[in-house]
Amino acid sequence: MITLQLVLLVSSALFCLGLAIVLLRRNAIIMLIGIEVMLAAANLNFIAFWRYGAEPGSLTGVVFALFSIAVAAAEAAVGLALILLVYRHFRTIDPGRLPVAHD
Repeated sequence: MITLQLVLLVSSALFCLGLAIVLLRRNAIIMLIGIEVMLAAANLNFIAFWRYGAEPGSLTGVVFALFSIAVAAAEAAVGLALILLVYRHFRTIDPGRLPVAHD
């Protein structure tokens, strides 16, 4: 039997994996993938709390997850567009090699 605690454990492991990807990688595209993994962990939490909640007949968790997926798709599109623009201008997608603006 799959319990809420097991689903939350898997979700927290998935979130930690995404966070590690974002913090340890220097490629902007891989960092976006890490953010998407963290959003998938949040969606898993939405579905888990809906399924094991007081009223699983209502579709609130599914609706929240669908909105989150739509926001993630928009975030990925904008993020990739920004990465393309940065690459065209600076010829790198390594955030550590980009010039820093000073006041």
